[in-house]
Amino acid sequence: MLRNFEKIIGFKEGEVITVDIIAKPSEELLEKYEQLKDYLQSLESVAVAFSSGVDSTFLLFAAKEALADHVIAVTASSCSFPKRELDEARKYCEENGIRQEIFQSEELEIEGFSHNPKNRCYLCKHELFKKIQKIAENNGIKAVVEGSNLDDNGDYRPGLQAVAELGIKSPLRHIGFTKDEIRILSKYFKLPTWDKQSFACLSSRFVYGETISEEKLGMVDKAEQLLLDLGFHQVRVRIHNMIARIEIMPEEFGKLISENVRKQITTKFKEYGFDYVTMDLIGYRTGSMNEVLK
Repeated sequence: MLRNFEKIIGFKEGEVITVDIIAKPSEELLEKYEQLKDYLQSLESVAVAFSSGVDSTFLLFAAKEALADHVIAVTASSCSFPKRELDEARKYCEENGIRQEIFQSEELEIEGFSHNPKNRCYLCKHELFKKIQKIAENNGIKAVVEGSNLDDNGDYRPGLQAVAELGIKSPLRHIGFTKDEIRILSKYFKLPTWDKQSFACLSSRFVYGETISEEKLGMVDKAEQLLLDLGFHQVRVRIHNMIARIEIMPEEFGKLISENVRKQITTKFKEYGFDYVTMDLIGYRTGSMNEVLK
């Protein structure tokens, strides 16, 4: 049982991941944050690839503290990026006086992307960061930075290959921040994303080899938004042809299968275009589509 001051923020490899919501950062962690700011200052000016997620928000906050007006946030708008995330990115920049560049990035136009190969993320990130580099160049910015952290080294992440090839900086991985440390510091600095659910591109909901279409991306987006609106905290709707596989936290299974909620979900999902609606009995975990990769 969780202590009443713990908050569930993930589920990975059969274990619930929690963070102590009243934990204060240690002196060592605060020193690590100072090292992050020193590193960012050494870059002189940065364009932050900003999605409004936990990691990129923390990185943008640190960059703003370190570099003041020598930082811009760059956000890609596309059919695989929910409007709620775009709105949150725009709101954060407006409220914190951060210059933001929003550009259109339609992944479906990238050759080979819609066929959803195993290196889909590489194709997307390579194109995405080339565009961000161009925006940085046009604004006189010297470096592009992105928010991957130390925990991202443990999963299949072909996008990190594109990051390396293009010379994109990864300050959080460089300094050695874990996801838990980022959340603890985010709460300490009163960032709105400290307990935000983890998010990944909607294209990651598709089985490798299944064609990604704007219509199906919209189905997934609406389905996940419904679950969030119903109060579920960490959700994924994986799509297998016209079957929806719902991943939620195990402690919320009871709520999902309660008669009223279950009927509401199945009715709406079928309206969105799904033929069948299923629940994953393991529950939410990152990168579940990678489990079939050899």
